[in-house]
Order: sequence, then structure tokens, then C-alpha cells
Amino acid sequence: MPEWPALIGFSALALAMVLTPGPNMIYLISRSICQGSRAGLVSLLGVGVGFLFYMLCAALGITAIVMAVPYAYDALRMAGALYLAWLAWQALRPNGRSAFQVRDLPADSPRKLFFMGLLTNLLNPKAAVLYLSLLPQFIDPAHGAVLGQAMTLGFTQIVISLAVNAVIILCAGQVALFLARRPGWARAQRLFMGTVLAGLAVRLMTETRR
Repeated sequence: MPEWPALIGFSALALAMVLTPGPNMIYLISRSICQGSRAGLVSLLGVGVGFLFYMLCAALGITAIVMAVPYAYDALRMAGALYLAWLAWQALRPNGRSAFQVRDLPADSPRKLFFMGLLTNLLNPKAAVLYLSLLPQFIDPAHGAVLGQAMTLGFTQIVISLAVNAVIILCAGQVALFLARRPGWARAQRLFMGTVLAGLAVRLMTETRR
């Protein structure tokens, strides 16, 4: 079981990541606006299965890497910091895209919605890097089994992601309309998330192993 400070810190990071526009968020919002919130929720189930797949693979891999390679932690930490910095730039750069600028999507069956959500997440580099590069820094072998800590943190991230995305799906239409009428709010949202991600990147780069 991770220590409470590590669990709280990882939960905050997971929340910041899920609120950052990416392939999953753009697809779920677009699907919800084009086909309704029920379609968005079915797609979210596929996204959740994708997270579960990544979590199990990463947890087993992290267990082997952290125990076998002395500098694996630092390499993964720096890779995660660089990826967060890239996400921050995507949000802060001029003419950055808001997740609520939706794409037109045709109506699909529930089965196709599920598998499209799964495929979108499996092909999402943010999901893989979250587990492979960011999760290890919150694991300390001195506080119990590495696998158990990785699984606990992974399930925490999945719960946070599903809960936040479900709220976004249910509110997608209203939020998209609000931002379309008020472009200043859309810019503020991107500025806020970019600043948060940049701060997390700096923290990762300067942190030493506990």
C-alpha cells in the first residue's frame, strides 16, 4: 500500500492528466454531442478497459524494472517530466486546440462504440506514458510490495478517470456551447491546464528519489 502522501500526490496528477485535452477526451466529447450521453458512456467503458490493460501490463513491468535496474526510476521520471512539458506546450502554444472543438461523427452501434473507445485509449500515448513514466515515482519499495503499490495507484487513476470523464460526457453539450460563445473562457482553460502541467514537469525534473 502506498503512503498517503504518495497516493494523494498521484491522485492530483491523475486528475490533472484527465482534465488535459487529449484523444480520449476529444473522442468522448465529440461522441456525446453527436450521438448523446448514452453513447459517450458506452464509449467510456471501452476507454476504461484500455486503462485496465495498460495498468496490468505496466504494473507487472514496473515491478521487474524497478527491482532489476538501478537507474530505471530516474530514467522513467525524466521521460515523464518531458512528456508533461510537451503536454503543457500543446495547451499553451498559440492557436492550441480545445477539446470542446468537436468533430462530426456518424452514429454507431453500442458494440462499435465500446471498441472505438477501447481502440482510442490503446492508441493514446498519454495513457501508456502515465503508467510507464509517471507512476513509478510514487512507488517506494521500502513501503511494501512494488506490485501491490502499482496496482493500488493504477486502480486509483482508473476510478478518477472514469468519474471525471463521465461528468464531462454528461455536461459536454452545455460546456461546448458555453465555450463557443465565450472564447476567452476557452483560452483561460487551456492556460490553466498548461500552467499546472508545466509545474508538474518542473517538480518531476527536480525531485530526488525518496
